[in-house]
Amino acid sequence: MRMIAANGLALHVDDSGETHLPAVVLCNSLGTDLRSWDAVADHLRGRMRVIRHDARGHGLSECPEGPYSINDLVDDLTAVLAQLGVDRCIPVGLSVGGLVAQGFAARHPDRVPALVLSNTATRIGTAETWQDRIRLIEAGGIEAIADPILERWFSAGFRCSEPVALAGWRAMLTRTPRQGYLATCAALAAADLTHSTSQLPMPTLVIAGGEDGATPPALVEATARLIRGARFTLIAGAGHLPCIETPDAFCAALDAFLEETAVV
Repeated sequence: MRMIAANGLALHVDDSGETHLPAVVLCNSLGTDLRSWDAVADHLRGRMRVIRHDARGHGLSECPEGPYSINDLVDDLTAVLAQLGVDRCIPVGLSVGGLVAQGFAARHPDRVPALVLSNTATRIGTAETWQDRIRLIEAGGIEAIADPILERWFSAGFRCSEPVALAGWRAMLTRTPRQGYLATCAALAAADLTHSTSQLPMPTLVIAGGEDGATPPALVEATARLIRGARFTLIAGAGHLPCIETPDAFCAALDAFLEETAVV
């Protein structure tokens, strides 16, 4: 376990430490922690410096009072990279982590040679749908909505064939600090990065899951169309978390993109 002070918080960080290699930063989704990237991190080690951190209010990172904003989460990422001495990196963001990656790339385009957005959009849901979720959690905790969330996270095939793994991801979700989860929901309710993302200049890969119930493929593809020259990849049979459910397909798409853009 490694904790660092960043943006006034103690954040849990994992860094492969291969400082001579190009850096990739993996940004996780709502209700997960950095372990959601285990398969991708293992795949990239030896070719990339792999950096992950638990977002504020998640995992082992501190959980300040909310609400949070996407700018707060971008500030956290910026501070983590400063503490690690990383100037340039490839952000790979999933869901709300994709919004963080978009925000970081818009703020620091000269530091981002390439960008990867997975199962995300410039705006996810509406203020009303996030307020509905907040009310349900305030009334019954994350446990009250865990099963519907898992149905959006994973395909029906995965849920049927991997009950033990599913139990683990359910535990990760339900053990997320309630305050951190609600504060991040507030960030999502207010977020709309349509304008800034439409101006992004760097090569971008956008990945969708064919069975994603949280950010459906059409929504993800619409974000890809906003970014000039972006490549869109659909992973059939994957839900909202292809880095967990279909890591081989996810890594194959990532490898092809990195090779094409000559980043590695």
